[in-house]
Amino acid sequence: MPDFVRQIPVGDNRERSVCASCGHVDYENPKIVAGSVVSHDGLVLLCRRAIAPRIGFWTLPAGYLELGETVEAGARREASEEAEADIELDGILAVYSIARIGQVQIIFRARFAGEPAFAAGVESQDVRLFAWDDIPWSELAFPSVHWSLQAWRDSQNSPLGAPRGTPRSADGGLEAEANGSASFGPSRHDAFGASA
Repeated sequence: MPDFVRQIPVGDNRERSVCASCGHVDYENPKIVAGSVVSHDGLVLLCRRAIAPRIGFWTLPAGYLELGETVEAGARREASEEAEADIELDGILAVYSIARIGQVQIIFRARFAGEPAFAAGVESQDVRLFAWDDIPWSELAFPSVHWSLQAWRDSQNSPLGAPRGTPRSADGGLEAEANGSASFGPSRHDAFGASA
């Protein structure tokens, strides 16, 4: 079994995990989350989580990207897995960079590929379409769900422009980092409902 040590590899400037016997560098890079705000006639699709973290709270269909998968395919797969929904993507709605937990979240604006059809997948307790005023705001799982829904509302009746970015607080720091609650979850298997 390899014995990894933390050190700065030759030609690098960051401490990394390096195999003590062969010198292999185990690069640890951010995880990519792909998801979507799926809407129909002004209603948005939300999934009540059946997995940790935040079991029982509402979220968007989203999760970690798989190797060999595009972000577009990942967003469509997550909607299928979590909401049994076949969707079409309109474009990128938002890109959230959350360095504290090593995630980059790419959220699409999307719609159903045909007539709205959805049901709870294995990672969801329930799936529903909500009018804006009926969204259970106090029961949303993560701050980025709030951000994504607001980005959707701001763009729903217009062409997509530049993607929305990570919100900043008045002092220039990330709101999420200031309140310590920006994550979809701390682990690879729990973030935003994916079991990658």
